[in-house]
Amino acid sequence: MLRRYKTGVYRLIVKQIGDADEAMDLTQETFVSGFSALDRYDGDRPFRTWIARIALNKCRDWARRRKVRAFFSRALPLENAHHVASDGPAPDSAATDRRELAKVRGAIDQLPQNLREVLLLRGVDEVSQAETAVILRVSEKTVETRLYRARTRLRELLAGTSASTEG
Repeated sequence: MLRRYKTGVYRLIVKQIGDADEAMDLTQETFVSGFSALDRYDGDRPFRTWIARIALNKCRDWARRRKVRAFFSRALPLENAHHVASDGPAPDSAATDRRELAKVRGAIDQLPQNLREVLLLRGVDEVSQAETAVILRVSEKTVETRLYRARTRLRELLAGTSASTEG
C-alpha cells in the first residue's frame, strides 16, 4: 500500500502546502492515519480516493496550525522582530522562471481552500472529475463550478486585478 500510493500522496500534499519537508511529514501522518483506520475503509471504493481524502484532511489540519503559529509569531515584541522570517522573495529567486513560478504559487495560495483543492486535484494532479468529487465529498457539478471559478480567479490574480469571485 505504502509503496504504491506514497508518491501520489506526497505530490498531492506538497502541491497543497508548498513545503517539501512538511509534505514528507504529512505523507507519513497520512499513512499512519490510514493504517489505523483501515478497518473503516470501504473496499468497494477506490483506495486512492480514500487515502487522498485523509491527505487533504492532514493538509487542512496543517494549515490551521500554521495560521495559529503565524498569529503568535506576529505577536513577538518588536525587539525580537529580526527572528521572524521575511515574507519577501528568497535571494535565489532572481531567475525569471523562478519568479514566475513563485508568482503562480502565490496566486494559487491566495485562492480559497475549496477552489485551490479542486484546481490542484484536477489541473495539476489530473485526477478525474468523478474522483475529485469523491475525494472532496461534493457533486461532480460542484467540482466543475469550482474549477471554473478557480481558473477565473487565478487569471485575475495573475493579471493583478482585485475583482473577487465567490467560491
